[in-house]
Amino acid sequence: MSLPPLPDSAVVLSTEAADWRAAVRTAGRALVRAGAALPEYADRMIQVVDEYGAYIVIAPGLALAHARPGPDVTATGMSVVTLATPVAFGHPHNDPVRVVIGLAVTNAEDHIAGIASLANAFNDADLVDRLAAAATATEVRDLLGVTGGRAPTGADGAGR
Repeated sequence: MSLPPLPDSAVVLSTEAADWRAAVRTAGRALVRAGAALPEYADRMIQVVDEYGAYIVIAPGLALAHARPGPDVTATGMSVVTLATPVAFGHPHNDPVRVVIGLAVTNAEDHIAGIASLANAFNDADLVDRLAAAATATEVRDLLGVTGGRAPTGADGAGR
């Protein structure tokens, strides 16, 4: 699996989050706007961290918010959230987080492949810094090497 398309509605740049839960909820709302998930998916992403800890903070400054496939995932999709003020997730080495990638997948194979594809993209040590500094959704897509895609008809196209 290559990375899924990233519509403008799934990109939130330089936003504030009070804590890691708010940052994950922002990524979840962006997945909803992109047509990839229902609002309940953000709760499941938070539950993963509550249950297993901050393992989703996969590199310095980078969190990969996700949960297993479920009925609240409507399509494979991705969101990108950059934080104006980094937040701690509780990871001993990779906090604070400046970039949150949300990932929603419809089956277990795509779950594993999506995480692997994102890990490959972040082999570039400077990518988190460049994403955190991105000013437009187009710049984010270019950095990740993904297409724009389109949000479903009726989806809120707001970037925040």
